[in-house]
Amino acid sequence: MLSIPDMAIVGALALIFFGPEQLPRISRKAGQVVRDIQRPSESFVREMERAADAADDAERKQHIVEPPVPPEKS
Repeated sequence: MLSIPDMAIVGALALIFFGPEQLPRISRKAGQVVRDIQRPSESFVREMERAADAADDAERKQHIVEPPVPPEKS
């Protein structure tokens, strides 16, 4: 994680390299790229959690012991 001084240095360097005209466009594009990367990874994590929950449910069902049936009286 970047600290405030680190972010200020990165911002100043970006401003020097790209200039004030191109910086907003580049920042928007960087945000889109990050979102495009996060969507599939979030989807993957949700799918893995669903699979883990299904496996847990199946394991719990195997360990459920049904109460014994009382014998019938004649």
